[in-house]
Amino acid sequence: MTDLTTAMDRASVLASRYPAHVGAARLYGDEFHRDAAGFFRELRARHGAVAPALLEGDLPVWLVLSYREMHYVLTRPEVFDRQTPWNALDLVPADWSLQWILGSAAVMRSGGQEHERRSTVLHDALGAVDQLELRSRCERIADLLIDEFAATGRAELMSEFALRMPVHVVCWLLGIPLDEASAVVRDLIVLMDLTAEAPVAYGRLLARMQDLIRQRRERPTFDVASGMVNHPLAAPDDQLVEDMQYVLTAGQQPTAYWIGNTVRLLLTDARFAMTLAGGRRSVGQAMGEVLWEDPPLANLSAYWAARTCQLGGYQVQAGDMLVLSIAAAHADPHIRPDQAASVGGNQAHLAFGHGPHRCPFPAQELSEVIAETAIEVLLDRLPDLSLAVPAAELRWEESLWMRGLASLPVTFTPA
Repeated sequence: MTDLTTAMDRASVLASRYPAHVGAARLYGDEFHRDAAGFFRELRARHGAVAPALLEGDLPVWLVLSYREMHYVLTRPEVFDRQTPWNALDLVPADWSLQWILGSAAVMRSGGQEHERRSTVLHDALGAVDQLELRSRCERIADLLIDEFAATGRAELMSEFALRMPVHVVCWLLGIPLDEASAVVRDLIVLMDLTAEAPVAYGRLLARMQDLIRQRRERPTFDVASGMVNHPLAAPDDQLVEDMQYVLTAGQQPTAYWIGNTVRLLLTDARFAMTLAGGRRSVGQAMGEVLWEDPPLANLSAYWAARTCQLGGYQVQAGDMLVLSIAAAHADPHIRPDQAASVGGNQAHLAFGHGPHRCPFPAQELSEVIAETAIEVLLDRLPDLSLAVPAAELRWEESLWMRGLASLPVTFTPA
């Protein structure tokens, strides 16, 4: 870590080593969180496809705003990778809140043949999941969660439903026993909140993964954990732990926000909200639109320039970090000159990434089944669902990385 402990020290080094980033836009704080979409539009107007920007702690990154440049970065692993050491690492404070960007050893941070091998294991294990059995399990879990608040006539759908649904399903997929799932849910929520308790929660989750690996090696079953542990290309245990942890975390928050963002759209957009009993566009159409307009994974981190290169009119030095804005790329006027036009069934979004490090296709399918089933069961069980507050009062989480509601209060006829 760094000996440059004061903001003044870091500012001095920033000016000498990263002159393009002096006075650059901060990707944190009230100005950013108040209107991220407007913030990105202003940066695009000022800088074009790529803009110098600062992460929390005023650490320098290049923010990729255009669809074309993002596509280029994601498909050129020889130029932009996820392993090159960050050239600003000496500026990182010891208590930096974004340490997770630097520390993961999961499959999505590997490269070359190692990435190909670990991705194959993950792809095969997830691809073996029976889709019909998964949907049936999702229906049962959704029903159980709804049972807890159906009689009250009111609910806060993020904390009581959307944030709980995916992790319960992923626990089942991995083979984590039902009586342990609630503890996993609690630890995962703590981890995602990045509180002071996050390292302790992370340690407990890793310990559970280690126990699960040992159990599935001794007693294989038909779950995803067994598929990963006993695969011919299975990684060493330390990598398996990280990859199982990745399945757990990557399957949680993006899917939860996909559920919440879609329910919000269904309840607030006249094209979808004419009636929740019939005469509306399908849940699937709403989910597809959310991936364009409010992608749960709004910005991607942890890409570095493997060598000095040109990008968006700037010279990017070897070791420079890039943040890829999926939200901004989806609003790029070069691919969407009419921002009001419906995206329809357009599948060219980047919501699951692109290139060798994109979300594995079976994982995309599983996430879609979980989210779609959750929403359909919710609407079937509570057909007169409506917002408990005006739509303008709904608030988004203050996160650079994720696009999700802080809360989603609703009312309905008690059932």
